[in-house]
Parts: sequence; C-alpha cells; structure tokens
Amino acid sequence: MSETPSTSYSVNQPNSSESEQTLSTRHFNVTEPVVAKRICFYKSGDPQFNGIKMVINNRSYKTFDALLDSLSKRVPLPFGVRNISTPKGRHSVTNLEDLEDGKSYICSHQRKMKPINLEQASKKPLPWQISRPVSARRRAVQLARENEDGFGHRESKITTPRKILVFKNGDVRLRRTIVLGKKNTQTFEAFLDYMSELMQYPVVKLYTTNGRKVPNLQALILCSGAVVAAGREPFKPSNYDSLGYSRPAKLLGIANRVYPKANTKPESENSKKWKVSVLTSDTPSAGTSSKVYITLYGDHSSSGPIFLDGEEGKLFQRGNEDIFTVITGNIGHLYKIRIGHTNTGSSLAWHCEEVQLLNLLSGEQFSFPAHRWLAWDQADGEIPVELPVLQQGQPVLPVTVYEVHVTTGELWNAGTEADVYISVYGERGDTGSRQLLRSQKSKKFLKGQTDIFAVEAVHLGHLYKIVIGHNGLGSGNGWFLDKVVIKDPTTDLDYTFLCRRWLDEGQDDGNIVRELTVTDWAAEKWKFQTGNTLQFYNRLTRGFICLSPDSKVDALGDKKNKYGLFDVNVKRGNTYIFTSNQMPCLALALANGHVIGKVRNTFTCCELRVHLQPNGCAILESARNPGHTVTFNLQGEVAGETTGYAGFSQEFVVHVKGVFHHGAIILLNTSLCQALSLRPDGSCSGAGQQQQESYWKVHKIGSGLCMFESVRNPRMYLKIKDDQCNGTGTGDEYCHFKIEKNLETGSVSLESVRNRGIYVGLLPDGQTKPVINTGERNIFFYPQVIKFGREEPMGTSAAASQERKGIGESQLQPAKAQKPVSQSPSTFPPSKEMRNPQGGECPLPSHDEWKVSVLTGSAGTEANVALWIYGDRGVAGPITLGKDNRKQLFLPRQEDEFQVKIKSIGNIYKIRIELDGLLNGQSEWNLARVTMQHLKNKKMLNFPANTWLSKNRDDREFLCELPVVEAGKPIYPIVLYHVYVYTGDLEQADTDSAVYLCIYGKRGDSGLRLLHKTGMRVTLQRGMVSAFEVEAVSLAKLQKVLLRCEASAKSQYWYCDKVIVRETENNLEYVFSCERWLPFVSQGVIHSEIELYPQEFQINQQLKMQEAANEGDWKITVVTGDFETAGTTATVSLYAYGENRASGPIILGSGRQQLFNPNNEDTFKINLRDLGQLYKIRIGHDNTGNDPSWYLEEVRLERVVPLSHEEICLPVECWLAEDKGEGDTWREVAIRNPTKELLPLLVYEVHVYTGTKLGAETDSNVYINLIGTRGDAGKRKLHRSKNNNVKFQRGQMDIFCIKAVSLGDLEKVLISCDGAGPDEYQDDGKTERELTANSKYFAL
Repeated sequence: MSETPSTSYSVNQPNSSESEQTLSTRHFNVTEPVVAKRICFYKSGDPQFNGIKMVINNRSYKTFDALLDSLSKRVPLPFGVRNISTPKGRHSVTNLEDLEDGKSYICSHQRKMKPINLEQASKKPLPWQISRPVSARRRAVQLARENEDGFGHRESKITTPRKILVFKNGDVRLRRTIVLGKKNTQTFEAFLDYMSELMQYPVVKLYTTNGRKVPNLQALILCSGAVVAAGREPFKPSNYDSLGYSRPAKLLGIANRVYPKANTKPESENSKKWKVSVLTSDTPSAGTSSKVYITLYGDHSSSGPIFLDGEEGKLFQRGNEDIFTVITGNIGHLYKIRIGHTNTGSSLAWHCEEVQLLNLLSGEQFSFPAHRWLAWDQADGEIPVELPVLQQGQPVLPVTVYEVHVTTGELWNAGTEADVYISVYGERGDTGSRQLLRSQKSKKFLKGQTDIFAVEAVHLGHLYKIVIGHNGLGSGNGWFLDKVVIKDPTTDLDYTFLCRRWLDEGQDDGNIVRELTVTDWAAEKWKFQTGNTLQFYNRLTRGFICLSPDSKVDALGDKKNKYGLFDVNVKRGNTYIFTSNQMPCLALALANGHVIGKVRNTFTCCELRVHLQPNGCAILESARNPGHTVTFNLQGEVAGETTGYAGFSQEFVVHVKGVFHHGAIILLNTSLCQALSLRPDGSCSGAGQQQQESYWKVHKIGSGLCMFESVRNPRMYLKIKDDQCNGTGTGDEYCHFKIEKNLETGSVSLESVRNRGIYVGLLPDGQTKPVINTGERNIFFYPQVIKFGREEPMGTSAAASQERKGIGESQLQPAKAQKPVSQSPSTFPPSKEMRNPQGGECPLPSHDEWKVSVLTGSAGTEANVALWIYGDRGVAGPITLGKDNRKQLFLPRQEDEFQVKIKSIGNIYKIRIELDGLLNGQSEWNLARVTMQHLKNKKMLNFPANTWLSKNRDDREFLCELPVVEAGKPIYPIVLYHVYVYTGDLEQADTDSAVYLCIYGKRGDSGLRLLHKTGMRVTLQRGMVSAFEVEAVSLAKLQKVLLRCEASAKSQYWYCDKVIVRETENNLEYVFSCERWLPFVSQGVIHSEIELYPQEFQINQQLKMQEAANEGDWKITVVTGDFETAGTTATVSLYAYGENRASGPIILGSGRQQLFNPNNEDTFKINLRDLGQLYKIRIGHDNTGNDPSWYLEEVRLERVVPLSHEEICLPVECWLAEDKGEGDTWREVAIRNPTKELLPLLVYEVHVYTGTKLGAETDSNVYINLIGTRGDAGKRKLHRSKNNNVKFQRGQMDIFCIKAVSLGDLEKVLISCDGAGPDEYQDDGKTERELTANSKYFAL
C-alpha cells in the first residue's frame, strides 16, 4: 500500500496567514493513489499580495480552465485570471501537467506579466505594521531617508489609514468603502488596479464627485471623502453624495464644531427651548432627501448649525410641515436664522415655504417666510438662506447681496481648480461657510483674474474679517490668493482683505485656509492724525468740500479756498470730528442725512466715521446714524430729497496740507506695501519696503520745488541727470524737482526742474528711470508723512530779545557753492527790465537801515561773513558781519542779528554771502536762512538757504547767492552757467595760477569765482578746453565777463583763446573772444584782469533737433460710439504700418484716465517718422478694467509735420470686445494709397490641431500672430472656437477666424500661450513657438 502526501486544509480554504512556501504534511491511507501538487499563486505586479496556497490534483480540478475559474475568485484581477506564468514571466503555463509541486506561479488577466520579488511577497506584514499611526519622530526619520534620494523628491504616501467612498461612474447604487493605506497606495497605477478588482470592472480614471479629474496619488490623498471610478468613458454627473460625507457650514481648516441633533442637548438655566416648524412648499419636486440644518442668531451669540433629524425618507417632503424641538444656549434676542441642507441624497433641490419658531419658555413667536429654492442649480444657486426677524411685517435688518471680488495672484500656477469657500464676519454675525460657485467669468480662479460672486445674507454691519479656503481637490489645487474685496450695496462701502499668500499644502506654511482681517488702506490712515489739516476732493464735482461761515456745505471749492481746510480731531477708533481751519467752532456734520456745519462738541452729529476704500478714497459716514454718508450731486450740492440723488458721489480723495514742508520726513509710496528707496549702490527702486531705507527728507527750495535727501544715507539726493535717475545727487539743480499734485488720485509726480517734461518714472522691475508723462501710472507716488516739517517763516519779525534762536534739526546741504575772492562792490546802470519784486509803490529812503538776521544750521563758523546786497539800482557790499566778538557769532542753531545801513540801491532782489578771513582750511558753515527787515516800514525780505559753505563738501565754495522768496517762490531763479575756457595752442600757454571769472548781465553780476574743481584750482592745459560751473541768481542777458589770472611769474602767464558761457535753461550761448596773454602789459602797466564782450548768438540747435524730431508727427483722433456702454476702461494701443517699416505699440491711453468715453473724440499726437507711405493701422486694447468692451466708431489721421490739410478718415464701426461682436479686441483698417489699390480686409480661417498625447490639452489663453510678405496681423487671442464649445482638447481640431488686412503670402506664424492653465511646464518650457510655412499648413 502506497503512502501519498496530502494537505490538512481544503482547496476552498481562505488565505492562510502562514508565510512558508513549503506546506506541512501528514499521512493517511486511501484506497486509490492520488497525485497532488502543492502550489502557491501570486498576483502579477503586486508584491504586497500574500499568495494563494492550493493543492492541485485530478479530483479538485478536472481541467486547466476550472483552475483559472477558481483562481479568478481568489486573486483580485479586473477580468479574472486568464494567464499563469513562471515568477519571471518568461514561460506561460497552459495545462495542469505543466505545474510543478512546491513551485510558485504568477496570475494575470493579460498576456503581459509584471514580475515580482517572491522573497518580499512571501513576507506578510503584521497588522500593527499597516494600521499603526506614525509617530512624529518616526515620520521624521522616514522623511529623512526618503529625502536622501534625488534632491529630496518623494511621492505622496498614506501615513495614517483613512476611509474613502468610491462610486461607480453613473451608478450611485454601486459604491464601495475602502481604506487608503500603504498596501493599496504604493503607486497610482496599483491603486487603479486595486479599484478594478474591487469594483469588478476596469477602472482607468478617477473623478471627484463634481467631475474634476483626480490625476495622481497626491490628489487622491487630498480628496475630501468620495471619488467616482470610471473606465474610458467621460464623467457622468449624478448624486454621488448620498451618504452625506460632507457637512454644512464648515470651512476646511476651521476647528470642528458639534452639530447636535434635536432634543440631544441637556437643558440648563441658560438654555432656550424652541419649537421649529418647517413648511415645504407644494411646488413640484419641492421635497428633498438632504439633511436640513438651522442656525439661530441672537445679539449674544449663535446656536451653531443644528440638524433637524427624524425618520429618513419622511422629512421635508412636498407640502409637508415638519416640527422639531431644539435646545440652544442663551443667544439673546433673536434677529435672524440661517437654514440650509447638505446637498446630498437622491433629491437635492428643496423649495422652502416658511420657517416658524416658538420660544417654549417665553412664548415668543417668529415667522420667517422663505418662498424660495435652496439648490445650486435653481434660482441664485445659494443653498443656505438667511431670514431676518420681522417686526410689524418689516425686517429688523435688511437682506443684502454682498458682491465678493476674489483676485488670484499674478504668480505662475497661482490659479486653482479646487472648491473655494468663504465665511464673512461682521458686527452682526457671520454668513456661515459659503461655496463660491458662480463667477461672472467662465473659468474661476485663474492667474491674475478677479472673479465676482454674490453672497446673500442678513446685513452684517461693519465687516471685520473673513475666513477663506479650499478643499484641496483638483489637479492644480494650490492657490495664491492676492486679495478679497467685498462690496456692501446697503452702505455702499468696500472692504478689502489682503492675503498675498499661498493656500497650498506644499507651499508657504502648508495651510489651505486663511483668516484675513479687513485692511484699511494703510498708506492713507496716517492722514487722520490729530492736528493734521485736510482737504476733501470730490472726483464727481472736481472740487473740494467747503464749509462756509453760514454753515452751508458744498463740494465746489478750489484748492486755495481757505474754507476747504479741516483740522482732524480723533474721537475714537475710526471716528473723527473735522473742524473748520478758519472757524474752529464749526465742524462738518451729518444731521438728519443732511450735510451742514455744526458747533463742535455740541452735537454727536459732528462725529464722522471714516471708511478707507481700496482705491485710496474715503467715505465719511455718520457715527450716530450708520448708512448716512456725506454725499454730493454733480452740481456740488449736498444730495438730498430736494436736490436729488441722481449721479451722486460719496468718495473723497484726502489731501494733507504741509506734506512737503521743509524738513519733513516722508515716504514716496509706489503701491500698498512698497515705496521709493535708495539702494546701497546709489540706484533707486520703487520696490523698496516702507521702512527707514525708504525715508526721504524734504528740502523745500521754493514754492512747489523740493529736493529729496535720503535719511539713511545723508547727503545723497534724488536726481535726474544724463538719462539716469538715482540717489547720487549732491544737492545741485539736477536734484530740484517740481511737485505736481494729482487731485484725482492723491498722488504726486516729480518733474525735473533742470530737464522740464522729464519725470521720475518706474520700469516694470521697479527701477527708476527718467520718463516723459504718457498718462501711465508709473510716475505716480503716494506721499506718506513720517514726521512733519515746518513751514518757512515768512513776513514775521524777530523780537529784539531773541537774537539767538535754535532750530530743532540740522538742514542738510542742498545747494552748490564756490570759493570767492574779496572784491570791491561793483555797480552797474539800472535796467528797464528790472521790476519791483516787493510790489511796493514808494521807493526806499536814500539811506536805509535794515536788520539782517542770519540763522545757522547744524554747523557754525568762526570766520567773518561778508554780505553783498543787490538792488535794481546798484549793489552794496561787501558788508562784513562779525568783525568783533567773532567767537560768539554763527554758533550751531543760532540766529544772529545785525543792523546795516545801505545807500539807495533800489528794490532788493538778491544777496550774496560768503565766508571771509578764514581761520583754517577746514572751516565749513551750514547756513539755514537769511532775513532782512526794514527798520522803518517793517518790510520783510526772506532768503531761504539750507546750504553748506565749505571746501570739504563736494564741489562747494565759501559762497552762495540767494534770491528774494515771495509766497514760497523765488522772484528770480537760480541758474547754473556752464563755462568753457579755451587755452591757446601756443608754447607755454598753460598755467597753474589761480584764474577767476566774473559774469555780468543786465541783472547784476556773479561775483568773482575761482575756477576750480573739488576745492582745488586746476591747471589750464595747452590746447585744451576746461569746463566749470557757476551758480548764480539769473543775470538775465549776459553783457560781459571779467577774467583774472594771478600769475606771480612770467612763466605762469596764461594764453586764453576764448570763453564760452552756456545757459542751457534758455538755450543760450555766449562767446567771449580773448586771444591774448594774461596778465598783459598796457602802457607800461601790468594788468592781471581783462573784460571780454560777447560775440553773441542764440543757439537754435535744440530747436532744430526738435524740428527734426517733429518730422513725422501725426494727429490721430479716435471716435467712440455715442451710446451709453460704448466706452472702455482698457488701455488702447495703436500699430501703424508703412512701406518702409512698422511702428508700435503706441499706447494712446486708458479709459481709467477719462479717455474713450461714450460719444467722445480723443485726440493724440504720435510720431510715425521713417515709416514711409502708410498702408494700414491696427487698433485695439488689452481687455483690462471693469468694463473693457469698446465700440469704436472711426479713426482719423492728419499729418502735422510737414503740415498736410488732408485728413484720412478710417471708419471702424464695430465692437472691440471678447464678449461682443466678433469676439476680437483688435481691428485692422487699410489706408488708401493714391498710386495703388486699397488692400482688402480678409478673414483668415485658422485650424489648430491639439495633439493626442496624454495631457496635450490646455486651459491657457492661446495667442497667434500671422506673418506674411505684407506685415503681420499682430498678437491675437484665439478666443472663440467655431466648432467646439471647449477649446484645445486632446486630439481636437479648433477653427478660429482672424480678420486682418491682406498679409500677402504667409511665411510663418508665432503661436504662444500664457501658462494660465495647468501643465504649462512641458517639453523645454517654452510658451511660444515660431512655425514656418510648410506647403499649406504650419506644423510643430
């Protein structure tokens, strides 16, 4: 009798937990010998599958197919086991005889096998190795190990198991709950295989329940609880939320709240018991299977969401009234409820008729009529609805539809496909979590895009914060949120919530939810400090608010109206009282909705709350009666019932007086959080931080004229010179700027005094550059005062007891000076050109006595001070100040007074002051100011200086000239004369002797100036030209120059050829011919000086250059349509094409600058030089702003230089808009050539083929430029596909139309995308390609 080995378990036994491949045996006797084989079967490609151990004999399996069927039930494969092979997959097994006892084999549902490591597959992990949570320490070790591989890159993996619900695509009845763990999430492909086995059909794709593709393991892990498994078919919408895995009123990232069921909360002394009756309307399909919840709001607190639970399937049916009893805490007096549902179940939509509440303790009854759908696909799409308490049939609070503007940042990949939720908080509660579902844009949350949503809620009062986040779903779920602006239509206020951070688990701090507090325009809040004096400018009336002595208020004042000045008094928080600067007893007030003047501190109607808007404007709201604001109509009258509210405005641009007072420390802000700053290398940038590095000290040099000195780097000034704008100025005239105030924006522009028409501008990267004013905002700066300066005292006399006064802060040197030599007072005949700068009618006495006050700055001097005084009938000086008691004068921050007697010199217009009798070569003096007061008639003359007299500071001298300043403006300007000294080309013509120059004009002289550089006199070289600068009060027309050469020996004599003096400000040049030696001998006398008279001529070089530059100037007139919506807010540009070349883009301006309004003709001057004969133009816009659509009527062109009286009229008569007309924002128009035929306007049909590779589709904006032998069509957006609703899908061909003037034979195209959609980084990363013509098509 034979012994046959057998097994101790049956062929139908489930998986064993043993890990051995050889099976234990025992002996027993049978009547027939049976041959059995012990074999282990593994799953193809799955090393985590533990293997099926089976005994194969002719009793258990008659055929090989029977074995395959049995294995199909045990090995989870999508289509069952169809193939068996050896472990390495090299040999297939096709019959039972090929199986060998004790061996292992691999099962697969296809021919291709995926080999596995049998040693790893045979080791089954212990239970705690799968499900145990990972400690922080162990996780850190794991991450460190993973990061050792390739720059720390790792794939997202499950660390703690979590449940997920899987639906079959299109069939909600077939669903499985699975646990995501290490075993089934090794790879995304393995998970799809696992899903195929579980769902018993091939799973190729996964979707979120709202139809977004889940492309990888990371997106799967981030899913909120449910996915839809699909094959190769597209997503099928259905009710995939039937198990209610999501909850209402809960924003991801917020701490979990408890949602109590009815009657589950224990009663207490502070509890309130309510009877809730919910009526579902009798409208067809009004019932819902979703879970309904209610939230009660009182003046103390809210109840939180309370689910109204009951017998499933019987609640909230059509025509039913459902009654519940709920218990809340002490919420105070009820003022609103919110009711909604989870949007789950087979019937999602719900039509709520009414909600009734009964307070079972107090007996109060409340009725809340609803009469509306709560469904995302009905009405306004809102699921939760808020209902206010009614009193006498009227709501205690209005229901408001808030307009929520969500701006996605400009960063690459900033957009998101995730579901975004928001909760808005105000003084009266919150909105609860609301999904931002319906945007006015076709695709939400794209890079740089602003999406607008409507959120309906009972009015929340003043908003103070929001919580915003997303659920992390979608392929591109990370999101860079720039800001949220919420517009309140009830109060007409805007609230800004700045974010400028990532909401991304892989970026920043990893949070996908952020709490944002309301952001007032920080750069404006400084204006509302106690003691500031303000002006309120209204853009509608283009005037300032004025409070007249009769208490009437209007908005028609100009900026010089004294009744338009208001002093700030802070009451509390953002509540202020604005008192009249002229009549401090009166204040701006809102009484019964009417704007008037009231006696301050008498009525609370004077208390106004300031709301700063994102555009920098302020709204003044009554603190006593919220909602009442300071409002004016178009005529500048207070808006009211009598004047009407049509065309009213309540926003004001706030201007502060004294921003540019002398000595002020200011910021020149360029954006909300950036300012103009000085960098260490001397360059300037508009992207600096609003910190000390960006502080500038103001040096006021005249009315509206200032210099800006860096606070961090003293003696470095903002300047424009040699086509450079930086902070390396030394305080000369290149650092002088005229302040141009923009009343509409509250900004200023800095125009160079030295180069008129040139402004401090900003390039896109923030670098400063001299620019002209093109209407763009790159020259706008928003000043913010850090420390106020002081206004220069004018017309105030100095008391005798205050001969020495200190000043609070040193004044840094703003002007250039040079070392003089002593000279006798020079006189010159009176000029008819001279005017009376003081405006006096009577001449001064023949012997005038004056009090001269000299204010020293931060550094004093022990030297004597010499003074020259110039009048229109002569000059007095030098007058030495301080011969005696030298050490007691001109001390730092001291004002010294002197009495001088001046002979009749007429009306004084300037002085010159210099240091004399120097004690040492290191002397320097900081001169702040000189004033002169006539002792008889008390007339005061002011000479602001703010300069240094020193050899040790740049190119300065011990001398400066100061003009009389009246009303903050010098009566004559300070001029920089450029002096060019030509030394002859003769033997020993050069000299190192001291050479002096004095320039004479109709308005006096400059005084003798040493020709030097950096404090050292120069050697005048043979045959060379030496350049110098002489700064003096304008001398008017020059009459002569005086040259002096102090040569002590004949070897130091100098041969001067000529001297040229240029006054670049007035384009004047004077040539003084010399051609002789200095000193020279005349009639036996040695003369060291000579007077030279000019060979005068005026250079027309600049005018000639201007005329040459003007050649090719054209006047272009753009006519906008005459109906209300024809205008545009976008920036309009023009391209012009000529036979020689093309020009453009020429930016004409923006609709935000009051251009291109309906029924307007806007005229511009453009230069089309060297283009040749024009044959077409292209005009369009950048589609920016709130309302970019534009109806263009016609364009007219007229040549200006050379002048032509022929006007070219080009009718357009079409919309330039993406959402109107042909959907194109550009239009080409042909120009008729007298000698040639007019080029036709053609429609080019563009066929774009998207590839069939995986991921070939794009959501980005795609642009194309057609280029032919006759120019190009410009960069056009492929906006509307003629044959497809969704563009650029994988394997799809889209047809677009481009209308352009005939391009001749097409040569190439440029096609590009902006990378706004996902997957923009493919191939070599380029987003633009140039395609050349290949017979009839262009191919990549």
